[in-house]
Amino acid sequence: MAENLLTATGLEVIYGGRRGVKVLHGVDIAIRRGETVGIVGESGSGKTTLGRALLRLVDVSAGSIHFDGREITHLPEAEMRPLRRRIQMIFQDPMASLNPRHTIRRILVEPLLLHGLAKNAAEAEARVAKILERVTLPAACLDRNPHELSGGQRQRIGIARAALLEPDFVLADEIVSGLDVSTQAQVLKLLKGLSVDLGLAMAFISHDLSVIRAVCDRVYVLRFGKVEEEGACAEVFANPKSDYTRILLDAIPLPEINPGWLDPKTGIEDAA
Repeated sequence: MAENLLTATGLEVIYGGRRGVKVLHGVDIAIRRGETVGIVGESGSGKTTLGRALLRLVDVSAGSIHFDGREITHLPEAEMRPLRRRIQMIFQDPMASLNPRHTIRRILVEPLLLHGLAKNAAEAEARVAKILERVTLPAACLDRNPHELSGGQRQRIGIARAALLEPDFVLADEIVSGLDVSTQAQVLKLLKGLSVDLGLAMAFISHDLSVIRAVCDRVYVLRFGKVEEEGACAEVFANPKSDYTRILLDAIPLPEINPGWLDPKTGIEDAA
């Protein structure tokens, strides 16, 4: 069994100082190398806060986080910076994470040069051209700004930007929320294919249980900032131990998934 890449023990997050609102109440989570883990729960369950805590984007008031065997819980930002390339996030709203004043070319090329993953601009351009083909976007996109692309195209640019940096771990936060069903399937298929090809560990935050079942190996069910249930997706979905998980499953229709739907070996049609 693959070793854990990212582990968190007893995580607590309080917003507004010690007298503020506690959002996470002693959460434990482990993500193995090459594994895709779902984090699911209703609005207010703490799933996004957990994701941001794992990436050190919010401070924890208690608990510990280890990445690749190293404790990073309170690591100074100067020491976190070299790890940032290896820990990437794909945001729910690509418009919020893509600089509207920059072209797609600049958005994709600059990080490669900044992190020393390309020796020069020509090498960076070549790598960008390759990933653009991988995410099934035309080269003409490079000279456009984010607002000139569709939602599905912007989300694929976000995925491409993360993949270009050759990370070990990717956090995807509600990345298909707001996309139509066809575009959702294409984005998820793309992400699953990349995770297989690159051997990524991935945490996939979603309120959509059918998406979690299609993409993830294991799942953590959060309720009021606590882990209500966790286990292999197939087991949790077939035999939920928690009444809360059962209510979630009953409340959201779970269509039978075509096993080939997200097969990375099959083609991905271009989305508008």
